Amino acid sequence: METLNLGQLLYNILYSTGLLNLQWTNLVMIGVCFVLLYLAIARGFEPLLLLPISFGGLLSNIPLAGIIDEGGFLWHIYGAGIGTGIFPLLIFVGVGAMTDFGPLIANPRLALLGAAAQFGIFTTLIGAVILPGMNFTLKQAASIGIIGGADGPTAIYVTTKLAPELLGAIAVAAYSYMALVPIIQPPIMRWLTTPEERKIKMSQLRYVSKTEKIIFPLIVLALCALFVPPATPLIGALMFGNLINECGQTNRLADTAKNALINIVTILLGLSVGSKLQAEQFLNIQTIGILILGLCAFSVGSGAGVLMAKFMNLFSKEKINPLIGSAGVSAVPMAARVSNKLGLETDSQNFLMMHAMGPNVSGVIGSAVVAGVLLAVFQ
Repeated sequence: METLNLGQLLYNILYSTGLLNLQWTNLVMIGVCFVLLYLAIARGFEPLLLLPISFGGLLSNIPLAGIIDEGGFLWHIYGAGIGTGIFPLLIFVGVGAMTDFGPLIANPRLALLGAAAQFGIFTTLIGAVILPGMNFTLKQAASIGIIGGADGPTAIYVTTKLAPELLGAIAVAAYSYMALVPIIQPPIMRWLTTPEERKIKMSQLRYVSKTEKIIFPLIVLALCALFVPPATPLIGALMFGNLINECGQTNRLADTAKNALINIVTILLGLSVGSKLQAEQFLNIQTIGILILGLCAFSVGSGAGVLMAKFMNLFSKEKINPLIGSAGVSAVPMAARVSNKLGLETDSQNFLMMHAMGPNVSGVIGSAVVAGVLLAVFQ
């Protein structure tokens, strides 16, 4: 009969606890997650995503929990939703249902501002390749560059296809900079514009008919399918969500997409992305490079939109307020709100919100198209 060794039993119990298996790297990542929780709860920075991402990060850094190991519940969620690319597409269905393309349809030239804002993606891609000491591959550089679109689901979708090993850092960078739009963009906008330019008042947008709103997503989808097929999953999901909302015959589907569907997927997406905030994957020199490059991408994209508006004003009779150019990044509708806020600071009667929504929603389309181009080139 085997003799019970009380000392050995106590030793086994003690070393099976998380406390004695906790590494300093786990403590650092737990601290990072608490910072993200603070930003989400106390400061209201993208709480719907930062909170589940940071909580998923906490779970992934608990030793011996097995949550992220094969068979763990976050392992299953990640494989089913992120590994397959389903979660970002479902998010796009909900975003499409919540998006009004009316301002863009009413003033199509504003699409150029959304296109210009994608410039940050390509400059950052080049920067990631030539950045000394990082040794990023072209696929990794493309995934980092997409942060400049300020579109979290698109960044996740591209990264899972091209560089899944960088998902944690890229997702955190993308959503953190989206949350920090009100802090990052205003200094850039003020630096690139004069007080006189910020006072420019734009004429009221024309009425957009229901027929136009129904035809628009079908035309965009057709053009995407013809010219950038790899972008079709993202564009298709976005336009499907928009169509079920605008057609007037599928209100129940639109309501589900805008509420229950996007809320459920947001929870699962955030937790599964957070599961990639493991200390061994996140704490390295590449993560620092990604955070720096992501900030550069977002800043360049914001500035490029402003400069495009100034350039267009050289040839246009109807002037564009350059402040709405920064809304060309895909942070809907936060970037448009920032443009409107700065316009009101200069002139309390200068309301730019609806005008800024034009480049804002075109930026969503633009970032999805650029994602398709990157996938076509590098996948």
